[in-house]
Amino acid sequence: MSKEQKISLVSACVFYVLTIIGFFFFSVTLIILLFLGFTLSISYFGYLCYKAHNDYTGAEHLQQEIGVLNAEKVQLKNDYETLIKAKDDELEQRQLKIDRLGDDLQLLTLKKNEAVSRADELSSKLESVDGEYEGLLPPEDNDDAANVDIIEIARQAIAELSDAARKAELRVTISSASDKLMVHASAKRLLIMFRNIIDNSIKYMQTEGSLVITISAIEDDIFIVLKDTGKGLDESETKHIFELNYQGSNRISGNGLGLTQAKAIVEHYGGTIYARSPAGSGMGIYIQLPTT
Repeated sequence: MSKEQKISLVSACVFYVLTIIGFFFFSVTLIILLFLGFTLSISYFGYLCYKAHNDYTGAEHLQQEIGVLNAEKVQLKNDYETLIKAKDDELEQRQLKIDRLGDDLQLLTLKKNEAVSRADELSSKLESVDGEYEGLLPPEDNDDAANVDIIEIARQAIAELSDAARKAELRVTISSASDKLMVHASAKRLLIMFRNIIDNSIKYMQTEGSLVITISAIEDDIFIVLKDTGKGLDESETKHIFELNYQGSNRISGNGLGLTQAKAIVEHYGGTIYARSPAGSGMGIYIQLPTT
Protein backbone atom coordinates (compact mmCIF):
# COMPACT_ATOMS: atom_id res chain seq x y z
CA MET A 1 0.00 0.00 0.00
CA SER A 2 1.38 3.38 -1.02
CA LYS A 3 1.84 6.32 1.35
CA GLU A 4 -0.97 8.22 -0.36
CA GLN A 5 -3.31 5.27 0.08
CA LYS A 6 -2.46 5.03 3.77
CA ILE A 7 -3.12 8.76 4.30
CA SER A 8 -6.52 8.60 2.56
CA LEU A 9 -7.51 5.46 4.49
CA VAL A 10 -6.49 6.96 7.85
CA SER A 11 -8.40 10.15 6.98
CA ALA A 12 -11.49 8.12 6.12
CA CYS A 13 -11.26 6.27 9.45
CA VAL A 14 -10.92 9.54 11.38
CA PHE A 15 -13.92 11.07 9.62
CA TYR A 16 -15.89 7.85 10.22
CA VAL A 17 -15.19 7.86 13.96
CA LEU A 18 -15.98 11.60 14.25
CA THR A 19 -19.23 11.07 12.35
CA ILE A 20 -20.32 8.33 14.75
CA ILE A 21 -19.41 10.47 17.77
CA GLY A 22 -21.20 13.41 16.16
CA PHE A 23 -24.57 11.68 16.40
CA PHE A 24 -24.37 12.21 20.16
CA PHE A 25 -22.50 15.51 20.57
CA PHE A 26 -22.36 17.58 17.34
CA SER A 27 -24.93 19.58 15.36
CA VAL A 28 -26.59 18.14 12.24
CA THR A 29 -24.57 20.49 9.98
CA LEU A 30 -21.23 19.35 11.43
CA ILE A 31 -22.30 15.69 11.17
CA ILE A 32 -23.09 16.18 7.47
CA LEU A 33 -19.69 17.84 6.87
CA LEU A 34 -17.90 14.98 8.63
CA PHE A 35 -19.90 12.47 6.60
CA LEU A 36 -18.90 14.28 3.39
CA GLY A 37 -15.26 14.21 4.54
CA PHE A 38 -15.54 10.47 5.14
CA THR A 39 -17.16 9.97 1.72
CA LEU A 40 -14.47 11.97 -0.09
CA SER A 41 -11.64 10.21 1.78
CA ILE A 42 -13.00 6.72 1.22
CA SER A 43 -13.79 7.53 -2.41
CA TYR A 44 -10.27 8.82 -2.93
CA PHE A 45 -8.85 5.70 -1.29
CA GLY A 46 -10.96 3.59 -3.62
CA TYR A 47 -9.74 5.58 -6.58
CA LEU A 48 -6.10 5.06 -5.57
CA CYS A 49 -6.67 1.35 -5.13
CA TYR A 50 -8.38 1.13 -8.49
CA LYS A 51 -5.57 3.08 -10.13
CA ALA A 52 -2.94 0.80 -8.63
CA HIS A 53 -4.64 -2.48 -9.47
CA ASN A 54 -2.89 -2.66 -12.89
CA ASP A 55 0.50 -2.72 -11.16
CA TYR A 56 -0.03 -5.98 -9.35
CA THR A 57 -2.13 -9.09 -9.44
CA GLY A 58 -5.12 -9.55 -7.15
CA ALA A 59 -7.33 -6.82 -8.67
CA GLU A 60 -10.38 -8.95 -7.91
CA HIS A 61 -9.48 -8.97 -4.22
CA LEU A 62 -9.15 -5.16 -4.29
CA GLN A 63 -12.58 -4.82 -5.85
CA GLN A 64 -14.00 -6.91 -3.04
CA GLU A 65 -12.46 -4.59 -0.47
CA ILE A 66 -13.91 -1.56 -2.26
CA GLY A 67 -17.32 -3.27 -2.21
CA VAL A 68 -17.05 -3.83 1.53
CA LEU A 69 -16.13 -0.18 2.06
CA ASN A 70 -19.05 0.97 -0.07
CA ALA A 71 -21.40 -1.28 1.90
CA GLU A 72 -20.11 0.27 5.14
CA LYS A 73 -20.70 3.71 3.66
CA VAL A 74 -24.30 2.82 2.78
CA GLN A 75 -24.86 1.35 6.26
CA LEU A 76 -23.49 4.51 7.86
CA LYS A 77 -25.83 6.62 5.76
CA ASN A 78 -28.81 4.46 6.73
CA ASP A 79 -27.89 4.67 10.42
CA TYR A 80 -27.61 8.45 10.11
CA GLU A 81 -31.03 8.73 8.46
CA THR A 82 -32.59 6.49 11.13
CA LEU A 83 -31.20 8.64 13.96
CA ILE A 84 -32.38 11.85 12.29
CA LYS A 85 -35.90 10.41 11.86
CA ALA A 86 -36.01 9.32 15.51
CA LYS A 87 -34.98 12.80 16.68
CA ASP A 88 -37.59 14.40 14.38
CA ASP A 89 -40.33 12.15 15.81
CA GLU A 90 -39.29 13.02 19.37
CA LEU A 91 -39.32 16.76 18.61
CA GLU A 92 -42.74 16.44 16.97
CA GLN A 93 -44.21 14.75 20.07
CA ARG A 94 -42.77 17.43 22.34
CA GLN A 95 -44.16 20.16 20.08
CA LEU A 96 -47.64 18.60 20.23
CA LYS A 97 -47.55 18.68 24.05
CA ILE A 98 -46.35 22.29 24.03
CA ASP A 99 -49.10 23.26 21.57
CA ARG A 100 -51.80 21.70 23.75
CA LEU A 101 -50.57 23.54 26.83
CA GLY A 102 -50.19 26.72 24.79
CA ASP A 103 -53.84 26.51 23.67
CA ASP A 104 -55.01 26.34 27.28
CA LEU A 105 -52.76 29.20 28.33
CA GLN A 106 -53.80 31.29 25.34
CA LEU A 107 -57.45 30.77 26.22
CA LEU A 108 -56.82 31.84 29.81
CA THR A 109 -54.91 34.92 28.64
CA LEU A 110 -57.76 35.93 26.32
CA LYS A 111 -60.23 35.61 29.15
CA LYS A 112 -57.99 37.71 31.37
CA ASN A 113 -57.78 40.44 28.72
CA GLU A 114 -61.55 40.42 28.36
CA ALA A 115 -61.89 40.79 32.13
CA VAL A 116 -59.50 43.77 32.15
CA SER A 117 -61.37 45.51 29.31
CA ARG A 118 -64.63 45.11 31.24
CA ALA A 119 -63.21 46.09 34.62
CA ASP A 120 -65.82 48.76 35.37
CA GLU A 121 -68.71 46.48 34.42
CA LEU A 122 -67.38 43.59 36.49
CA SER A 123 -66.76 45.87 39.47
CA SER A 124 -70.39 46.96 39.45
CA LYS A 125 -71.55 43.38 39.11
CA LEU A 126 -69.32 42.19 41.96
CA GLU A 127 -70.68 44.89 44.22
CA SER A 128 -74.19 43.59 43.61
CA VAL A 129 -73.31 39.97 44.38
CA ASP A 130 -70.81 40.51 47.19
CA GLY A 131 -73.55 40.18 49.74
CA GLU A 132 -74.77 36.94 48.17
CA TYR A 133 -71.30 35.31 48.13
CA GLU A 134 -69.93 36.74 51.36
CA GLY A 135 -71.68 34.12 53.45
CA LEU A 136 -70.12 31.35 51.34
CA LEU A 137 -66.54 32.33 52.17
CA PRO A 138 -64.91 30.10 54.82
CA PRO A 139 -64.03 31.98 58.02
CA GLU A 140 -60.78 33.94 57.94
CA ASP A 141 -57.78 32.16 59.42
CA ASN A 142 -54.36 33.25 60.60
CA ASP A 143 -52.69 32.80 57.21
CA ASP A 144 -55.19 34.87 55.17
CA ALA A 145 -52.40 37.32 54.27
CA ALA A 146 -49.61 34.76 53.87
CA ASN A 147 -47.68 33.61 50.83
CA VAL A 148 -48.53 29.95 50.25
CA ASP A 149 -47.48 27.31 47.70
CA ILE A 150 -50.57 26.66 45.58
CA ILE A 151 -49.08 23.46 44.08
CA GLU A 152 -48.63 21.97 47.55
CA ILE A 153 -52.22 22.93 48.44
CA ALA A 154 -53.48 21.15 45.31
CA ARG A 155 -51.50 18.03 46.33
CA GLN A 156 -53.06 18.17 49.80
CA ALA A 157 -56.58 18.38 48.33
CA ILE A 158 -55.88 15.38 46.08
CA ALA A 159 -54.57 13.39 49.06
CA GLU A 160 -57.66 14.19 51.17
CA LEU A 161 -60.00 12.98 48.41
CA SER A 162 -57.86 10.06 47.25
CA ASP A 163 -60.18 7.38 48.70
CA ALA A 164 -63.28 8.85 47.07
CA ALA A 165 -61.44 9.29 43.76
CA ARG A 166 -60.21 5.69 43.87
CA LYS A 167 -63.74 4.37 44.43
CA ALA A 168 -64.98 6.47 41.49
CA GLU A 169 -62.04 5.21 39.36
CA LEU A 170 -60.91 8.81 38.82
CA ARG A 171 -57.16 9.43 38.43
CA VAL A 172 -56.25 12.92 39.65
CA THR A 173 -52.82 14.29 38.66
CA ILE A 174 -50.98 17.63 38.71
CA SER A 175 -49.07 19.03 35.73
CA SER A 176 -46.75 22.00 36.26
CA ALA A 177 -43.42 23.19 34.91
CA SER A 178 -42.59 24.55 38.39
CA ASP A 179 -42.02 22.77 41.68
CA LYS A 180 -43.43 25.66 43.70
CA LEU A 181 -45.69 28.64 42.87
CA MET A 182 -46.44 31.17 45.60
CA VAL A 183 -49.68 33.14 45.91
CA HIS A 184 -50.81 35.69 48.52
CA ALA A 185 -53.92 34.04 49.95
CA SER A 186 -55.35 31.79 52.65
CA ALA A 187 -54.14 28.20 52.45
CA LYS A 188 -57.38 27.04 54.08
CA ARG A 189 -59.59 28.79 51.53
CA LEU A 190 -57.55 27.62 48.54
CA LEU A 191 -57.71 24.06 49.88
CA ILE A 192 -61.52 24.30 50.06
CA MET A 193 -61.58 25.68 46.50
CA PHE A 194 -59.59 22.70 45.13
CA ARG A 195 -61.59 20.20 47.19
CA ASN A 196 -64.93 21.53 45.94
CA ILE A 197 -63.91 21.32 42.27
CA ILE A 198 -62.27 17.88 42.57
CA ASP A 199 -65.27 16.58 44.52
CA ASN A 200 -67.54 17.88 41.75
CA SER A 201 -65.61 15.80 39.18
CA ILE A 202 -65.75 12.73 41.43
CA LYS A 203 -69.54 13.02 41.72
CA TYR A 204 -70.41 13.77 38.12
CA MET A 205 -67.84 11.83 36.03
CA GLN A 206 -69.95 8.62 36.39
CA THR A 207 -67.27 6.67 34.51
CA GLU A 208 -63.60 5.73 34.80
CA GLY A 209 -61.41 8.64 33.72
CA SER A 210 -58.92 11.28 34.75
CA LEU A 211 -58.73 14.81 36.11
CA VAL A 212 -55.59 16.78 35.24
CA ILE A 213 -54.78 19.94 37.23
CA THR A 214 -52.43 22.20 35.25
CA ILE A 215 -50.86 25.05 37.24
CA SER A 216 -48.63 27.71 35.66
CA ALA A 217 -47.48 31.29 36.15
CA ILE A 218 -47.56 34.09 33.57
CA GLU A 219 -46.13 37.42 34.72
CA ASP A 220 -48.02 38.32 37.94
CA ASP A 221 -50.81 35.75 37.65
CA ILE A 222 -51.33 32.09 38.47
CA PHE A 223 -53.39 30.13 35.92
CA ILE A 224 -55.10 26.87 36.92
CA VAL A 225 -56.89 24.47 34.56
CA LEU A 226 -58.84 21.54 36.04
CA LYS A 227 -59.87 19.33 33.08
CA ASP A 228 -61.65 16.00 33.43
CA THR A 229 -62.61 13.38 30.83
CA GLY A 230 -66.27 13.06 31.75
CA LYS A 231 -69.35 13.70 29.62
CA GLY A 232 -69.57 17.36 30.62
CA LEU A 233 -72.69 19.54 30.21
CA ASP A 234 -74.40 21.40 27.42
CA GLU A 235 -73.24 24.98 26.94
CA SER A 236 -76.67 26.22 28.06
CA GLU A 237 -76.10 24.57 31.47
CA THR A 238 -72.33 25.14 31.78
CA LYS A 239 -72.72 28.91 32.03
CA HIS A 240 -74.90 28.50 35.15
CA ILE A 241 -72.84 26.03 37.19
CA PHE A 242 -71.36 28.73 39.47
CA GLU A 243 -74.77 30.15 40.34
CA LEU A 244 -76.05 29.71 43.87
CA ASN A 245 -77.97 26.44 44.38
CA TYR A 246 -77.86 25.60 40.65
CA GLN A 247 -77.98 21.90 39.77
CA GLY A 248 -77.75 20.71 36.17
CA SER A 249 -79.61 17.94 34.39
CA ASN A 250 -76.99 15.42 35.62
CA ARG A 251 -77.64 16.17 39.29
CA ILE A 252 -76.73 13.34 41.67
CA SER A 253 -76.51 14.66 45.21
CA GLY A 254 -75.51 17.70 47.20
CA ASN A 255 -76.85 21.23 47.56
CA GLY A 256 -75.14 22.86 44.57
CA LEU A 257 -72.95 25.13 46.73
CA GLY A 258 -69.49 23.68 45.98
CA LEU A 259 -68.68 25.53 42.74
CA THR A 260 -70.43 28.67 43.98
CA GLN A 261 -68.16 28.69 47.05
CA ALA A 262 -65.11 28.10 44.80
CA LYS A 263 -66.14 31.14 42.74
CA ALA A 264 -66.56 33.22 45.90
CA ILE A 265 -63.03 32.30 47.06
CA VAL A 266 -61.44 33.08 43.67
CA GLU A 267 -63.16 36.45 43.34
CA HIS A 268 -62.37 37.32 46.96
CA TYR A 269 -58.68 37.35 45.96
CA GLY A 270 -59.32 39.39 42.80
CA GLY A 271 -59.29 36.43 40.40
CA THR A 272 -61.60 35.10 37.70
CA ILE A 273 -63.14 31.67 37.15
CA TYR A 274 -65.16 30.19 34.31
CA ALA A 275 -66.06 26.81 32.79
CA ARG A 276 -65.97 25.24 29.34
CA SER A 277 -67.51 21.89 28.43
CA PRO A 278 -67.24 21.04 24.70
CA ALA A 279 -69.63 18.28 23.69
CA GLY A 280 -68.21 14.91 24.75
CA SER A 281 -64.91 16.44 25.93
CA GLY A 282 -65.44 16.66 29.68
CA MET A 283 -65.61 19.66 31.97
CA GLY A 284 -62.85 22.27 32.21
CA ILE A 285 -62.61 24.81 35.04
CA TYR A 286 -60.27 27.75 34.29
CA ILE A 287 -58.98 29.96 37.12
CA GLN A 288 -56.81 33.09 37.15
CA LEU A 289 -55.41 34.36 40.47
CA PRO A 290 -53.09 37.32 41.06
CA THR A 291 -49.93 36.34 42.93
CA THR A 292 -50.13 39.39 45.25
